[in-house]
Amino acid sequence: MPHHLYLVRHGEQLDAEHGMPDGPLSPRGRRQAELLGERLGGIPFDNAWHSPLQRATETAAIIAAKMPALNPEPSALLFDCIPSGPAPETPKVYDPFFGSVTEAEIEAGSAQMADARAEFLRGHREDRHDLLITHNFVIGWFVREVLDAPAWRWVGINQANCGLTVLTQRSGRPWNLVTHNDLAHLPPELRTGLPEAYGV
Repeated sequence: MPHHLYLVRHGEQLDAEHGMPDGPLSPRGRRQAELLGERLGGIPFDNAWHSPLQRATETAAIIAAKMPALNPEPSALLFDCIPSGPAPETPKVYDPFFGSVTEAEIEAGSAQMADARAEFLRGHREDRHDLLITHNFVIGWFVREVLDAPAWRWVGINQANCGLTVLTQRSGRPWNLVTHNDLAHLPPELRTGLPEAYGV
């Protein structure tokens, strides 16, 4: 039976351009979450988890309001993080980005994502639909993981705010990337958080 994992980046954060590490959604971010909730309304979700950060928690609440049976729970495995450090083959264009993070941040992020893999990518015998509301780098790491790409390759696999990525695994088979950063539910004026916005 297939296991479907729906990965969502939180809606646009208010004043994110001012470098705030966390905060509430902007009015545009709330609308993004509402439209995504409408799109996901027909999916029979079994579970939903979200990052404990405010922008992800608010996104989860707005989506859940469209689906009364859904009860998203916070998970520390979905915190924003740095999933791994650079490798010798990492393009030099990413040096400034990796130069701004510490070894401690990389170690913590690597440990977090190892636990996230064990929790969310483990096999199940029953048909499941699970929703994860999290952050750009975390989703990039999941995509890299299921494609078995080099550890650093999550850098540059970017998601827009409230973009939808879907992974599926059938029993005995590897995970597959079904869709990445799908924005069909958002009109062009609500498509924010694309690569130019964070320079990675």
